[in-house]
Amino acid sequence: MKKIVTASIVTALALTSVQAQSTTQRLADIEAELAKVKKDLKKQKKKLNEVKAHDAGDNIKWGADIRTAYDNINYDMADGSSVGKDSLYSLRLWLNMAYAPNANNVFKGQLSMNKAFGASFDNPMMRPYDAFDWTSNEALTDNTLKVRQAYWLYLGENAFGADMPWTFSLGRRPSTNGFLANLAQDDPAQSPLGHIINVEFDGLSSKLDLSNVTGVPGMSIKLCIGYGSTNAVPLIGSATPNADVEANGLDDIKLAGFIFEPYNDGQFIVKATAFKAYDLPDLIDPMAGPMIPADPTNPAAGMLLNPMFGAMQQVGDMSGAALSVLVDGVTEEGYFSDAKLFGSFAWSETDPADGQTMLGSADSESGTSYWFGAYLPVTDGEGENYGTVGLEYNHGSQYWRPFTYAEDTMIGSKMAARGDAWEANYTYQLTEALSMQLRYVNIDYDYTGSNGFFGSTTGGAMKISDVKAGAQGFADVNAAVAAGLAPDPISAIQGQMGVDAATATEMYTQMAMADAFLPSIVESAQDFRFYIRYRF
Repeated sequence: MKKIVTASIVTALALTSVQAQSTTQRLADIEAELAKVKKDLKKQKKKLNEVKAHDAGDNIKWGADIRTAYDNINYDMADGSSVGKDSLYSLRLWLNMAYAPNANNVFKGQLSMNKAFGASFDNPMMRPYDAFDWTSNEALTDNTLKVRQAYWLYLGENAFGADMPWTFSLGRRPSTNGFLANLAQDDPAQSPLGHIINVEFDGLSSKLDLSNVTGVPGMSIKLCIGYGSTNAVPLIGSATPNADVEANGLDDIKLAGFIFEPYNDGQFIVKATAFKAYDLPDLIDPMAGPMIPADPTNPAAGMLLNPMFGAMQQVGDMSGAALSVLVDGVTEEGYFSDAKLFGSFAWSETDPADGQTMLGSADSESGTSYWFGAYLPVTDGEGENYGTVGLEYNHGSQYWRPFTYAEDTMIGSKMAARGDAWEANYTYQLTEALSMQLRYVNIDYDYTGSNGFFGSTTGGAMKISDVKAGAQGFADVNAAVAAGLAPDPISAIQGQMGVDAATATEMYTQMAMADAFLPSIVESAQDFRFYIRYRF
């Protein structure tokens, strides 16, 4: 019996040992299989990441920005009349492109459409025939596609062997909606300082980041060079295509300058710019140069305007500079931590070419402008945000002339105002992609030519009150003649002013010109805008 029990125990132990060995082996096999699965998954993940990276590198990333706006615009003229449009609807589309094949090379582009509802303004000289927009995308036309931006950007790491990141870019530059001007547009700031440069531009830029070598947060310097106009003639229709000559004799319009950022820690941002622009244009003076006789057989019939009126001529060069400061968060915490305050000062100076005048003067003239603003969050006091209110004010002197032709208002550039301009806006983010804005801009002009070119034909800076006084004098002199107080206007002026006949004749001519010019002078302008905007 004892032997039987002993044998049973030995048999049970043997069987248990065999089962334990079998379980251990199975566990080892399972672990080996799991290791193989993990290894295969790691390979598949690596391959999948390579595919994703390849696909991302091979495809341009697109973004859409669609703004539908309503504007009510008004112009108060110097003669007391008003003109305007109470329902100007527009649609602006930006298709944004970006592509980065690696960490050092970037392409960016933007296709643009900006149109009035139901209208085509391609050829203003053909109105009203081009005013209809009924078949723009169905009828056969040309191959035009507007490119607002198209440039490549190289991102370097160690310029001149030092710890200075650097960039180089070439193409159609992001040169509108610059620093501070972007706030009212609810956009990120582009390259230039919006106080003095806000115009589409073709050229190059190169930036050095000096913050690492100086220890000053955000310090950098950027060089910008480009063309505002090229005088080459088209390939077809010219005996010497693309030669450096053109029938009207205009030279290339060039601009060069730099942007210096002495400090930028994200809260306190300081930027400065200086530039020189060459061979700037204006329309030919209709009253200067050769005139066409109204009747060649009758000299007494008088003369017509200069036949070249409407063509351009170059009048000289111009320098400019600006210093802008933004405080993005007035306090570290609380309501004012989300508030923005800014101030900016800018200067421009003309350099007329020989025999030319700029802004109404044959001498070099300086102009200045200052600009202040605040952007304040609208909250319920408990952290809920209901948008942002913006308030801006700017003032320009008599000979102030910036490059802000692309500024986004329907009444002209408020930054170019030779006088006072103020703005109030309210922007609210409705959803992640949808926003709305209410905006009101008012401009009161002290001098003419704020939205003109650089010469005296369209940019002449005459004091509006003087023009009004001249027109009133013209009316008073003619009224005196009509009342029988003087036989003619010249005698009336002599009697009132005590001057000789030649001086009285010159004064009367100037009064007559003021009277004729008065109805075309804008004394103030207003633009109320409401928009709905989709961005994603």
